[in-house]
Amino acid sequence: MAGVPDVSPKETWEALRNDPQAALVDVRTDAEWNFVGLPDLTSIAKQTVLVPWQIYPTMQVNGHFADQLHKAGLTPLHRIYFICRSGARSLAAGQAAQAAGFPHAYNVADGFEGPVDPQGHRGVVAGWKADGLPWRQR
Repeated sequence: MAGVPDVSPKETWEALRNDPQAALVDVRTDAEWNFVGLPDLTSIAKQTVLVPWQIYPTMQVNGHFADQLHKAGLTPLHRIYFICRSGARSLAAGQAAQAAGFPHAYNVADGFEGPVDPQGHRGVVAGWKADGLPWRQR
């Protein structure tokens, strides 16, 4: 297994725009989707696939993760870009997806919000939001 490559949010956006087999899977928790926001792919006629890597509030790994990817319509032919808050959970999710038979897994580097800035805020230094890519509140 070659591992899960890191891809920048902007490169991810270009892949989603230009590749019909590219999909974005947000692996954050339902609480994060509801309170922080979601990548918005409506302008490119796609939807973000929501499959949590960990289950809130216990944060145990989702034992049905691979099954939920299949139920979402994803196949081994898809190029799947995994995104979380800052890039750690999405890397683990990508590794699990590869182990479950999804060979084309990518990690969105810096995730949706990226690292904290000197004031302790996310979403301004790096990541999907900081790169100015489309997103919305749920």
